[in-house]
Amino acid sequence: MDKNVKIAIQLVWLFHLSAIIGIFLGFQDWFLPKTPLNLVACFLLLIWVGDLRNARSGFFAYIFFVSGMFVEWLGVHFGWPFGEYEYGDNLGLKLDGVPYLIGINWSMLVLITGAIAHRITGSIWLQAIIGASLMVGLDFFIEPSASTMDFWHWANDFIPLSNYIAWFVVALILQLIYMGFIKPMHFKFSLHLYLAQLIFFISFYVYSII
Repeated sequence: MDKNVKIAIQLVWLFHLSAIIGIFLGFQDWFLPKTPLNLVACFLLLIWVGDLRNARSGFFAYIFFVSGMFVEWLGVHFGWPFGEYEYGDNLGLKLDGVPYLIGINWSMLVLITGAIAHRITGSIWLQAIIGASLMVGLDFFIEPSASTMDFWHWANDFIPLSNYIAWFVVALILQLIYMGFIKPMHFKFSLHLYLAQLIFFISFYVYSII
């Protein structure tokens, strides 16, 4: 494994494990507002070890960012396609109610889940389905504690089924674009980043109910 990739993976785990330990020790009010820094740092690491410095890959990563911002803007202002919700303060600066980090997160998740799916199968359609499923799977573990984290808040504190359906449909479209037009990101880094995020949100959910 390339030295830069090893360093990047170690930093990803350092960020996420430190946050898990800090939250369980009672310092969630310090760690949660640092979420924007963590997401930006992870995205920069993806740029460092991936191929996003390539103009083609960078262009499509930007397309994923814009697409994510747009569908979230529709959700915040019209309650469609995800349902009725609004964003809290722990995701940083917003554009008309939608945090920029949400667009970054959409882009990053498409890229890393696509890289994982690409390693699993050679079929573009199966890759897209697997990638979209991984994205929805992560969202499934984020949703129960998103309000506690002050990430976003659902109307009547109810997470509608439409949220997961819309996530899958939008993710599937973006995954098909990814598979058809750009080179997959670094597999090992993508896998570690996905697992680190998954473990973090599962851990926080456990923390919130004990």
